[in-house]
Amino acid sequence: MRVAASATQNPFFFVYPKPDENGKILKRWLLFPFNLHYKFINGAITLHTPLPSSSLFLMGTHSSSSSFSALQSYLQALAQTPRRLASRAPSVSSSYEELSRVKARSGSDMQRTLRWFDLVGLGIGGMVGAGVFVTTGRASRLYAGPAIVVSYAIAGLCALLSAFCYTEFAVHIPVAGGAFSYLRITFGEFAAFLTGANLITEYVMSNAAVSRGLTSYMGAAMGVSTTKWRFILPLLPNGFNEIDLVAPAIVLILTLIICYSTRESSVVNMILTTLHILFIAFVILMGLWKGDWNNFTHPGNPQHPSGFFPYGASGVFNGAAMVYLSYIGYDAVSTMAEEVRDPVKDIPIGVSGSVIIVTILYCLMAASMSMLLPYDMIDVEAPFSAAFSGRSEWVARVIGVGASFGILTSLLVAMLGQARYMCVIGRSNVVPAWFARVHPKTSTPVNASAFLVTWQILLR
Repeated sequence: MRVAASATQNPFFFVYPKPDENGKILKRWLLFPFNLHYKFINGAITLHTPLPSSSLFLMGTHSSSSSFSALQSYLQALAQTPRRLASRAPSVSSSYEELSRVKARSGSDMQRTLRWFDLVGLGIGGMVGAGVFVTTGRASRLYAGPAIVVSYAIAGLCALLSAFCYTEFAVHIPVAGGAFSYLRITFGEFAAFLTGANLITEYVMSNAAVSRGLTSYMGAAMGVSTTKWRFILPLLPNGFNEIDLVAPAIVLILTLIICYSTRESSVVNMILTTLHILFIAFVILMGLWKGDWNNFTHPGNPQHPSGFFPYGASGVFNGAAMVYLSYIGYDAVSTMAEEVRDPVKDIPIGVSGSVIIVTILYCLMAASMSMLLPYDMIDVEAPFSAAFSGRSEWVARVIGVGASFGILTSLLVAMLGQARYMCVIGRSNVVPAWFARVHPKTSTPVNASAFLVTWQILLR
C-alpha cells in the first residue's frame, strides 16, 4: 500500500494502516521507519509510505532482499535530511499563504467576535498580575528610589513602542500566530521555530510558576493557612511531595472556559480585570491618603542618599529595565487578531490602549508606595503589605484579594495566547497537525489548549 501526502498537506502526516488479516498493526509499525523514502515533486517534499502487505513481514516470511531494499531507502532518506533541513530553514512564507492555505489546515475558522474593548481588557488582564506588588518595591529600594515613578514611565514608553510593532504586524497579518507568524514571513522558518519554541516554553513554565503561587495568595486573602489545602505524598522526596489540588482545579476551570468560547472567555476576563483594577485603585487611594509627601525626598536613614533621584539617572534606567517585566503580556493580545471583528480599527486601540492604561496604573501605584514609606525602608519581598502593616492591617488582606484576581486574569490571558501560538505552529507543520485543529462547534483550538494545560499542571 502506498500513502502520499501532497505539497498542500502536512509533510509529517501519516495515514494509519488498516488491520491486516492477523490484526497485527503493532508489528507493521515497528519497522515503519525502515520503509520511508522521499522524493521531490515540483520543489515540495512528498512522503511515500510503502508498508508490508502482512504482519508476516516480521515473522521471517518476508524476503530478505525486500527488507534490505527498505533499509537502504531509509538510510538514503536519512542521509538527505540535513540538505532538506538546510533548504527549509531559510524558506519564508507570505501573508497570503498564512491567511489562506496555512490557515485552512485548522479545518474550521476561529469566529471573529472580539471588539476593541475586549482587547483592552485582555491586555490589562495579561499585564497587571501579582508581580507588580513585588517588583515595585524591589526596584525602588535597590535602584531608583522615589524616582521609580519615572522608571515605570520610561518602561511604559518602551513597551508602547514595542506594542506599535505588534500592532503593525497584526493589522497586516491578522492571524493567531503572533510573533511566530511575523518571523516566518520575514526571517524564515528556522527563526520562527526558535521563537515559537521559546514562546511556548515561556508560557508553560511561567503559567506553572504563577499557578503555584495562586494558593498562597488566596490563603493570605482569607487569612488562613494553606497547609490545610495540601496533602503529603510520603513516597516523593521533600519539596516535591506537597500536592495542591486547589490551583490545578482553578486552572482546569479556566481551561474549560477558554475551550468553550473565546467570547465568553473575554467576558470572564473583563469581570476579573474590573475587580482587580478596583482593588488596585483602592490601594492607590489608601496610599495617597495615608502617605506623606516628604517620603519622596527624605530617606528613613539620614546617611542614605536623599532627594527624588537618590541613585541618579543610572538608577532610574536600571529600575526601568527591572520593572519592564511588569509589562509582559500585551503580546498575547496580538494572538487574538484572527478573532477580531475589525482588525484595522480594533487591534491598534486594544494593544496600545491597554499599554497606556497599565502605564498610568503602575505610575500611580509607585507614587502611592513611595508616599507610604521612605525608599530605604521598603520591604523588597512584600512592599505594599509591609507598608500598611503598621497602619491598617486589613489592607494587607485586600492586597491579597487583588493579587489573586491578578493571577487569575494573567493565567487566563496567557492560556489563551499559548494555545493560539501552538495552533499556528501546528499549521506550519513544525509540530503535528493535530495541534492545529480548531473545534467546529466552539471555534477554539481545543487540542492545543488541552495539551499545554496538561504540561502546565504537571510542571507546577
